[in-house]
Amino acid sequence: MVKKEEKERIYVTDISEKHAGKNVFLEGWCQEVRELGKIRFLILRDITGIIQVTAIKGKTDEKVFNKIGEIAKESVISVSGEVKKSDKAPGGREILPQKIEIIAEAEQPLPIDVSEFSKTELPKRLDYRFLDFHRKRTQAIFKIQSTIANAFRKHFFDKGFIEMQPPCIISAASEGGTELFPVQYFEKKAYLAQSPQLYKQMLACSMEKTFMITPVWRAEKHNTPRHINEIRQMDIEMAFSNQFDVMKQLEEVVKDIVSQVLEQNKKELELLGVKLKIPDAKYISYDETIELLKKSKIKIKYGEDLSPEAEKKLNELFPHTVIFVHSWPTSLKPFYIFPKNGEKNAKLSEGFDAIYGGIEISSGGQRIHLPELLIERLKAKGLNPKNFQSYIDSFRYGAPYHGGWSIGLERLTQILCGLDNVKEATMFPRDRDRLTP
Repeated sequence: MVKKEEKERIYVTDISEKHAGKNVFLEGWCQEVRELGKIRFLILRDITGIIQVTAIKGKTDEKVFNKIGEIAKESVISVSGEVKKSDKAPGGREILPQKIEIIAEAEQPLPIDVSEFSKTELPKRLDYRFLDFHRKRTQAIFKIQSTIANAFRKHFFDKGFIEMQPPCIISAASEGGTELFPVQYFEKKAYLAQSPQLYKQMLACSMEKTFMITPVWRAEKHNTPRHINEIRQMDIEMAFSNQFDVMKQLEEVVKDIVSQVLEQNKKELELLGVKLKIPDAKYISYDETIELLKKSKIKIKYGEDLSPEAEKKLNELFPHTVIFVHSWPTSLKPFYIFPKNGEKNAKLSEGFDAIYGGIEISSGGQRIHLPELLIERLKAKGLNPKNFQSYIDSFRYGAPYHGGWSIGLERLTQILCGLDNVKEATMFPRDRDRLTP
């Protein structure tokens, strides 16, 4: 084990003019080593940036000079040395090394290209995700994702919402259907949760306002650039709210998230080549949307879901806009979405979808809070009310009308970072074929 120097580590971006002529101690990775005559250049990288370490034969300690030539790319190192101004060095400063230690040597050759212009295909990069995280482009994506999650959490915490942690193992489907992963739970059969839906409703009906960031699993056998099987969802649920109340909450938080990314991640957006702006909002009914799409030569019939082609067309018609398609047909929404006026056979519902960047980012709406109506809607969807008895019973003792929605964290990251594949916006994606790393 390498003994750490009895010095305080400094990060690259913390080095300033006041450090000129002073000694500093850095730790990070060897990004590159170049040799030009009697000069050896080493680029040290930490999470904040890069700095050039310059060794000159005859001036630098001979052991230090020789060691630089032995360091393999992406090895973990520590450097002690003097800070010097240099117009030719990245960032205008360089380190004249007095001591270099190899903390952990990287085996060669590296299995993937970790340069910023890497041509390694995404599947192989995901095979070696731990090494792909060395790339500044990959780091930029997840720095932005961290901002998204924290902006979401702070937004609703500051509004008085209560953060909850729903169970991830459930006894029956949350939303109906069969796309669940079964697990053995002692002597019983259980499932990985496909949604926190039922639990966040229970909480909203007593504590009024709740939010969460939670994993969910969907056992759908798709293979597209916009789907994964394990997702991080950002959810809210609110009492005394209809679909328009919760859509407004969604509009406000997306604008806040984009604002925070613009403020906190300028360097990352520049690195990714993304020109982001705070979006507008457009509210349009399902009926109006279908007519608009037909006029725009999109093949779609009333009563059909919006296809990827339709979502992209809406984005073309309303660029830089969160498009809220509201008042969907009851037949297209889950059993728990409130039918218009509370009529069990209502044609339309209080459900909506939100489209941003040409992709659906959220669906939600007002929920059913009346037990008998809920039983009717379960039966209409071909589901057995007995399998949802505790959920139904939770509304028998004073449940207000309420609504909510969820946003996929990875999908929103994909949109804001301008990525072609949601897997690139997922730290360790799980799809039909991938369970490692």
